[in-house]
Amino acid sequence: MRPRVEEVRIRGLGVIDEAVLELSPGFTVVTGETGAGKTMVVTGLGLLFGGRADPARVRPGADRATIEGTLVVEPDGRVARQVADVGGEVEDGTLIISRTVSSEGRSRAWLGGRSVPVGTLTFIADDLVAVHGQMDQQRLLQPGRQRAALDRYAGDELVKPLRAYEQAYKRHRKVGELLGELTARARERAQEADVLRFGLTEIEKAEPREGEDAELREEADRLSHADALRTAAVTAHGALLGDPMSGEQGVYDAVSLVGQARSAIETVRDFDSVLAGLADRLAEAGYLLSDIATELAAYAESVEADPARLAAVQERRSLLTGLTRKYGADASAVLAWARQAAARLAELDGDDERIDELRREHTALTERLGELAAELTAIRGGAAERFGAAVTEELAALAMPHARVSVAITEGGGFGPHGVDEVEIRLAPHPGAPALPLTKGASGGELSRVMLAIEVVFAGADPVPTFVFDEVDAGVGGKAAVEIGRRLAKLARTAQVIVVTHLPQVAAFADQHLVVEKAGDGRVVRSGVVALDQEGRARELSRMLAGLEDSELGRAHAAELLSIAAADKAAWEKAADGRQKS
Repeated sequence: MRPRVEEVRIRGLGVIDEAVLELSPGFTVVTGETGAGKTMVVTGLGLLFGGRADPARVRPGADRATIEGTLVVEPDGRVARQVADVGGEVEDGTLIISRTVSSEGRSRAWLGGRSVPVGTLTFIADDLVAVHGQMDQQRLLQPGRQRAALDRYAGDELVKPLRAYEQAYKRHRKVGELLGELTARARERAQEADVLRFGLTEIEKAEPREGEDAELREEADRLSHADALRTAAVTAHGALLGDPMSGEQGVYDAVSLVGQARSAIETVRDFDSVLAGLADRLAEAGYLLSDIATELAAYAESVEADPARLAAVQERRSLLTGLTRKYGADASAVLAWARQAAARLAELDGDDERIDELRREHTALTERLGELAAELTAIRGGAAERFGAAVTEELAALAMPHARVSVAITEGGGFGPHGVDEVEIRLAPHPGAPALPLTKGASGGELSRVMLAIEVVFAGADPVPTFVFDEVDAGVGGKAAVEIGRRLAKLARTAQVIVVTHLPQVAAFADQHLVVEKAGDGRVVRSGVVALDQEGRARELSRMLAGLEDSELGRAHAAELLSIAAADKAAWEKAADGRQKS
């Protein structure tokens, strides 16, 4: 089953107040008087499949434009899987897509009942529809678009080498940027390395230790106050044990007094356990005071005034202070700076080797890009010949039998994201005419036919289920218009085709004819899009031919066009049946 657009509902878009379009699986044509809003049908389909939102398109007085499409897809097909990947649902082969555009410019999208980014609709559309309006023709005239079109036509043959080229190109740019940065910063890196080496040399010469500055500060305080420390220790010792030289030992010292208190209690301790406990605690206090007194005596003997050591400590502290002013708050921070500086210096010293490595890689990547670019050019060259021949053949079926389309591939200015090729589609409208770019070599009508021929060629190389054309027949008339109608009808045998046209020759070949009619107040209301029966088609074609629905000459010409179209379709069906039977 081929995916197709089954129904489109449009509200608040341009002149359309509300309209419902039920579309044929084959060739649907949309006609109407100028300003009736038929181009809004293409605009709505474009929005439905991720086109750019323009708040100016919202109908005046409406707060938003809403487009809802009902599509028929394969329940287990690729599109259904893509919808499931974003959390949407396809029910019984039916997919609902919605898009709203507010008058303030905000846009929202829904896919299978799930709110999604608008870009998701664009992604899904790649497998569903090709929308071609007048602006799409203008975009294809851009050289970059023409290169992309040729690559699309080249197909799978180009995919793998192009992907390899793009990966190599990205790496080539990254390596080039890094190499340029390292080379440009060579002087800065050399200056930074000199600063780091000086600091590391200064720190290594001083050989600081973790916590050394705190230790030296304590030692300096002790040496600077040695006499006071000794006096305090001797005084405290005397208070605890007394001065043996005074002749009054054991009278006023703390140890003796605690001993007397203990002796007083010991004589009666057996009569009260509470008092016995206090006696034990006095004994412990006596022992503790004796130990402290002993340590005080040892401390007093150890403290000595040493001017030479004090000078050495102060000199060392001054050296460390110089380091902490430059490299950190204390000795530990200075050592941390040294570790970081050593690592950074190793990195800077390694930059020269890194530059050499990058230069070698850059050279190798340049050679690789050259090889891949040459492969892309060769593939594009072959595709260009096939593409030109195929489009030329299609133009013969569109009443341009002597026109020739070619694709010129020239080398650009160095490596680009997609190779070195510049692609330009050229047209020679008649024998002897030079092949010129489409912007110079094609009239409006010729350009429309060339665009249709290109799309038909794409349909064979990279088919999509639905094609939408907005006045692809602009600037065309007479026999050429009939041939365009035939070609669109043939395209509709393998795809759904929706065409907005002003030419009756094209409309006559449609499987379904929709006419857009405005109400008296200028709006297109729900009943304003009408599917015509055979009689209605004859009247509409007569209007398009003669400007009068009931003109006898117009009706006769319309009947003739419908007869020609029906005969062609019958012949195609008969030929197809014959091929199947054979």
